Amino acid sequence: MTDTAPAPSRRRENTRSRLMDAAAQLFAEEGIDASSVEAICERAGFTRGAFYSNFGSKEELFLALCERSAETTIRAVRERIASIEKNDLDAGSEMRTLVQEVLEVAGHDRLDVLLGAEIRVQALRNADFAEAYLALDRGLSENVSRLISDVADARGLELRVPLAEATELLLSTWISAAERALITRRDPGAARDELAERLSGIIALIL
Repeated sequence: MTDTAPAPSRRRENTRSRLMDAAAQLFAEEGIDASSVEAICERAGFTRGAFYSNFGSKEELFLALCERSAETTIRAVRERIASIEKNDLDAGSEMRTLVQEVLEVAGHDRLDVLLGAEIRVQALRNADFAEAYLALDRGLSENVSRLISDVADARGLELRVPLAEATELLLSTWISAAERALITRRDPGAARDELAERLSGIIALIL
């Protein structure tokens, strides 16, 4: 099949992607307030002209980054859920492992955790950023809720608490554990083991 997409469109998309990748690193490392347009351009290897031909401001880029992060994470979660369901939920797999696998898709990478924290901080300060963060949170919650419900149905279990509360508890635990692992400079393997134990306890309470 012949690629008929115009070369300028591909170049523009590549430029946007590289600017967003550079901004994601800077925002995660230094925060949006301390990251200048010049620093983003320097890291991406572009001029200010290239930046402003793609984004009206640093804040607009940040919102685009939030949207991309949401789409990427939710798509990964959906793919993981589909993979788990394909392999039969009640085939003997531990519920803890099933939930942990999906939560881990959201990212154990240091930059991902830092960027997530920056998004939450900015959401507290700015209504536009809050809207973008809440969209990400809704998408993740819907998919994790689906997983919990499917696991419970497949294994003939009932929830002891409302589904929305169970989902919120699991997601908040994941966020807390991921951020604490960075703060305490935990070994990634040890951090995953700790998360597994915490999730195991929570699952025992909700199912």
